This record gives sequence, structure tokens and C-alpha cells, in this order.
Amino acid sequence: MKAYIIDKYKSADGGRIADMPEPELRPGDVLVKVHAAGLNVLDSKIRTGEFKLMLPYRFPLIMGNDVAGVVVKVGAMAKRFKVGDEVYARPDKDRIGTFAEFIAMDEADVALKPKSLTMEEAASIPLVGLTAWQALVEMANVKKGQKVFIQAGSGGVGTFAIQLAKHLGATVATTASAANAALVKSLGADVVIDYKTQDFETTLRDYDVVLNSQDGKTLEKSLRILKPGGKLISITGPPDAAFAKELGAPWYVELLMSALSAGVRKKAKRLKVGYRFLFMKASGAQLERITALIDAGTIRPVMDKVFPFAETKEALAYIETGRAKGKVVVKVQ
Repeated sequence: MKAYIIDKYKSADGGRIADMPEPELRPGDVLVKVHAAGLNVLDSKIRTGEFKLMLPYRFPLIMGNDVAGVVVKVGAMAKRFKVGDEVYARPDKDRIGTFAEFIAMDEADVALKPKSLTMEEAASIPLVGLTAWQALVEMANVKKGQKVFIQAGSGGVGTFAIQLAKHLGATVATTASAANAALVKSLGADVVIDYKTQDFETTLRDYDVVLNSQDGKTLEKSLRILKPGGKLISITGPPDAAFAKELGAPWYVELLMSALSAGVRKKAKRLKVGYRFLFMKASGAQLERITALIDAGTIRPVMDKVFPFAETKEALAYIETGRAKGKVVVKVQ
């Protein structure tokens, strides 16, 4: 099968399309013929080796963390899906590889595709949808009447998280350029801060939850806009010891991650707020709940561009510019 691979981290060619063996089907797996695959900032970070300590991949590595397609084979123990089902998923972190003609995934990580979406739209959802769900519903337990600050509102995670936070009953603040203000307001943002001309730290006060997706300086400023007891959840780091435990990492990795986040955790404690790092997990069950919200019209995908599979490298380069509004997808079939 054709697949987009890297042969090593920071490879000179940045990745290439190559012939790879079709994935082997485990007893609890479904084999999916890929119709479309979503791109994420995570793909770029994996390619450069930013997560190699946490995710020690083997090479050649098939890239890609979002998929929509059709089930073409089911494992001997798989019971949830049948051949012909249209599905979408974020495969487990150890089994990525959606930039390919086929992918095998544990059926527990897969859900039926929202009926209201095209394959390309469905492929844009899993990683950002699960990230927003696990941050706002699981970790933050956002309640009606709370105030939530979501950074980079016009990005992939931001466009989904604004809609989810609004559905949960929160007042939502976000950052965006003036050009994207109308977009984020249409998604439900109540307060829009132009990050080019305004400083959110001087505007926002007493927030319950911050979803941080930016750099360390922005993270520290975000801690200061929270009220006592508030929570900051960061998807860009620094990782903490709790994450190392989730990975089942060796003790020295846990120690290292604890050290990396020590400064942030100390500042959070001084301000009487909470800090957590989130590296989202695959979950077909959570995707089913997201599907219900999408098919009910509560949440809609926000798409920027669809690239042909042959232009996957160009699609990744576009993601790295940071200018995408919503999600970028490659059409495989």
C-alpha cells in the first residue's frame, strides 16, 4: 500500500510517500480503508522528534493521527463493527499511521462516522474533538455559568473547544486575529481578544478554566487570570509526572517530567490554582458522544483546506505556518 513515512526524526526530505506492507490485523482490530486523514500540529512535532522521549517510535514510521474510512476486514474477536461500516478514529498513540491507504486499529478506538459529515469533514474531528472533550469534560468538569479561556480560537482544537465549552454552558473567551474574529464569534465565543493588539492578561479575570495551547510565557500569564481553585490544562506542555505514570514510563522519565513541570506547578500552587498536562487518549466511546453532538447540529467541523494524498508534505508545511483556520485534511481515496 502507499503510505507517507519518515525514515528518521528531522529527516532532510521531511517525509515521503512509499510502498509499505498492509497492516496486520490483531484479533480485536478492524482494518479500515482510509478515505481521508486529518493533519495536526502533533504530526509536525512527531516528525521533528519532540515527543521521542515519551513516544519512542520505530522507523520507517507511517505518519498520521486522524482517519475516516470504511471497514474492510474485522479481527476474530472484534464485535462492534462489520465490513462496510463508515467509521472515524484517532488510533492509539502506539499505532498511528493514518496517512496510508489502510490502517488497522483496535475497535475500542473507533466509532461510526457522523452521518451528517463527509469523509473529509469526519477526518478533521477525532484528535481535536477528543482533546477538547478530555480537557473540558473529563479534567476540568466544566459547568454551566463558569468562565473558560480557550487560546488560539481559530485553530483546530480551538474551533472545536469553543463549541463544546458553549454547549456545556460556559462563558467563553478566546484569542484570534481581527480577521478571524467573526469566525470564532460564530462558533460561540463571547469575548474575543485580538492577540496582535491586546493582552489577554489585562482583560480577563477570575476564570475557572484555561485550555493552554501556546508557549511557556502565555502559560504563565494564563495562570494569573484564573481564580483560586481554577484549573489550567495545557496540551503543549510541560509534561508532568502524572502523564509519565499514564504512559507507564520508567522512573527516570517520571522524574524528568516532574522536573520539567516543577516551575509551572510551583507558580500554580502559589496562585492556588491547578496545573495538568494533557496528551489525549484514543477513545471510541468518547467519539460516539461527540458524534451525537455533531449529528444534532451542536458542533460543526471547521475546515480550511483539503489536499490530495500526493501533496501530504505540502499539507504538513501548510500546518506548520500556523495560519490554518480549523483543520487541514488529505484525501486518500
